[in-house]
Amino acid sequence: MRNLFFRGARFGLPVAALTLWPGAALAAEAQKLDGGNTAWILTSTALVLFMTIPGLALFYGGLVRSKNVLSVLMQCFSITCLVSILWLAYAYSLAFNGGNAFVGNLDKMFLKGVGVNSLSGNIPETVFVMFQLTFAIITPALIIGAFAERMKFSAMFLFSGIWLTVVYAPVAHWVWGGGWLGGMGALDFAGGTVVHINSGVSALVAAILLGKRHGFPDQPPSPHNLTMTVTGASMLWVGWFGFNAGSALAADGAAGMAMLVTHMSSAAAALTWMFIEWSKFGKPSALGIVTGAVAGLVGITPASGFVGPVGALVIGVAVGAICFNAVGIVKQKLKIDDSLDVFPVHGIGGIVGAILTGVFVDSGFGGMGLAEGVSMGGQVWIQIVSVVATLVYAGVVTFIILKIVDALVGLRVSADDEQVGLDPSQHNETGYEI
Repeated sequence: MRNLFFRGARFGLPVAALTLWPGAALAAEAQKLDGGNTAWILTSTALVLFMTIPGLALFYGGLVRSKNVLSVLMQCFSITCLVSILWLAYAYSLAFNGGNAFVGNLDKMFLKGVGVNSLSGNIPETVFVMFQLTFAIITPALIIGAFAERMKFSAMFLFSGIWLTVVYAPVAHWVWGGGWLGGMGALDFAGGTVVHINSGVSALVAAILLGKRHGFPDQPPSPHNLTMTVTGASMLWVGWFGFNAGSALAADGAAGMAMLVTHMSSAAAALTWMFIEWSKFGKPSALGIVTGAVAGLVGITPASGFVGPVGALVIGVAVGAICFNAVGIVKQKLKIDDSLDVFPVHGIGGIVGAILTGVFVDSGFGGMGLAEGVSMGGQVWIQIVSVVATLVYAGVVTFIILKIVDALVGLRVSADDEQVGLDPSQHNETGYEI
């Protein structure tokens, strides 16, 4: 039952949900603000926001052509602003406040009742709101990598707002807000399902619906600034410590282990990708090693609070190898122009990490231990159910959203605008002086 209480405390579930353990209700009632935990989550919140602006913006910005670099930076920045306002207005309430097994209610619209003295566990609820906001920001921002260089800014902006409302908020509620997946015991410590599988499958649907960029795959566009990409990847790696270790919602041993396994998984995946690439193509690349590092960070995200170093090492190697091959399958065999490999890295990496969490949570592998009465096979099955449910829901609803947006404003820029570049055609600016 310790695992059940830990998950309830981690995600700020209502007191009623904690009464699965007899002492949980008393513990919840006795909670007082903890300054150390508050300081750590404040720090983690800044780190996770740092992952989107500037981390993801630079990572993606370097991977596109120079005529589209500002469009990517603009998309990341505008999504940060849009999601923040929607989170305040209603999305936080939908994700984390009451409701039913599928979605929360609107009782906390505009953060009604959230004040200076409101607590979520033993940290201020304002801090919890802001910490969870940073996750809500980066998830739709990840999707833009799939349709980079060809979607209208108006379409991207409208899609992101609707997607946050009808895809992200419900799935976050399912897992973290007292919903049905969390209730059945699905393990997702920091967002393997909620963030990465959710965004990954949505990205795949978007890439298919928008179609290929002109010249793909015969003349695949090349990254214009790998220095920028490596810089962004480095920021992502550092920020991910707030993402995973911060998800303990406490400055304790669980946070320390989450930080350790996050780093080890990323290092293992980066080297795995590098050595496979080196063996296959004769030379290792900077793009390869940083992509591998991101895949390792994705893979350990659902597992970070549940597994030990051995599990992290295996997960890192597994996602490094599997995601490397997934990139080739999506681009070369399926001919899908997922511009910046969102589905192969985030979707596939999230799936592998989520399923392996069910294995390496076992104390025999140095993990936190399975919940009472749950076998390894049973936990793996629960993880598979959570993966499939997210894939189906996010995929279908994303398809519907994109069709609606296409009917309202159109999804894709004209061929001429794509040729000129999104920077001048969508924003009347250029990233570099010629």
